[in-house]
Amino acid sequence: MKHLLIAALAFSFGTPALADWQQTLDEARGQTVFWNAWGGDERTNAFIAWVSEQTEAQYGVKVEQVKLSNTAEAVTRVISEKAAGRDQDGSIDMIWINGPNFLAMKEQGLLHGPFVADLPNAQYLDLGPTSAASIDFTVPVEGMESPWRLAKFVFTYDSARVSVVPRTMADFVSWAADHPGGFTHPAPSNFMGATFLKQALIELAPDASVLQQPVSDAAYGVTTAPLWEWYDALRPNMWRDGKTFPENESIQQQMLNDGAVDISMSLDPASTAAAIAQGLLPETARVFVPEDGSIGNISFVAIPYNAAHAAGAEVVANFLIAPETQAHMQNIDVLGSFSVLDPSKLDAPALATFAALPASDALPTLESLGPTLLEPHASWMTRLTEDWARRYTK
Repeated sequence: MKHLLIAALAFSFGTPALADWQQTLDEARGQTVFWNAWGGDERTNAFIAWVSEQTEAQYGVKVEQVKLSNTAEAVTRVISEKAAGRDQDGSIDMIWINGPNFLAMKEQGLLHGPFVADLPNAQYLDLGPTSAASIDFTVPVEGMESPWRLAKFVFTYDSARVSVVPRTMADFVSWAADHPGGFTHPAPSNFMGATFLKQALIELAPDASVLQQPVSDAAYGVTTAPLWEWYDALRPNMWRDGKTFPENESIQQQMLNDGAVDISMSLDPASTAAAIAQGLLPETARVFVPEDGSIGNISFVAIPYNAAHAAGAEVVANFLIAPETQAHMQNIDVLGSFSVLDPSKLDAPALATFAALPASDALPTLESLGPTLLEPHASWMTRLTEDWARRYTK
């Protein structure tokens, strides 16, 4: 793998921006990039550690992961630094970010950039104005964050215990009635629980197209009414009568493994195969998605406006979208996250590397995951989770 990385990095220099990029490389050498990233998945943490090993060896740039339980922690820190007048030498160099957090930083002028088009490996991305790499929860990226991994909402079940799974989100009501106590979801204060609600909202909304616009009072009531009716019917048959919820997806996965519930969920289609390999799920665990598709998005990295090591962060962002890095990441034995690269922009050797990656009975293909549904505008998630808390927590 190392010699492949060297070849890819050397090839990436053959761009019109070579002189400017060399200046970035020179400035970055010796820097330590403090990457604020969700720390709840050990495989992701291990991948970030591998990234640090590679970027230090190739560029003299170290990566130090600052593990977050919620991305909003990092956003709040940048806001606090701006309020204190700390417009240089900020404590955060790069953030794994999406949706509402990106929107908040963009609106408040807290981002470095635009920088993505300056990355040599951006040649492998589809950066068209309507591409997934250019839109984050309906918000135009405009080069202010760089993609690095693909996420898609999936459900996991144990095929040895459950023979029939819900085909649609509407079907969860009758399924739960037939399997009382067998279903739950993370609390919507966690992004996984919020994604579950959004998945249902997209299917049940009278006009899902309104979800692509900022939420308004008039649209909210009409659009969410079927969702709350559905949830009120689902809740009595949920685990612990829908009054207690797992904190996050990892806890729910453990509940599935222990037989406490029959279904778990994830934004990583490879997580089930990975968990089986780690002994965290039975070998009979399998993945399913609603027949009309599921929410999908790209995970991005952004650089705060006051980053102390912006050059180093750009080098890391560029490394993350190198074809060999993306293939290493997609390997189920490493992380299993699907690549953000545009296959039509890859050469034959790169395509062959992806084609040769290990497979698993529990690892779905992109085709089997069905259509990718657009994320609602970030403002809908904020309103939705607040409303859920008001309705169902005391």
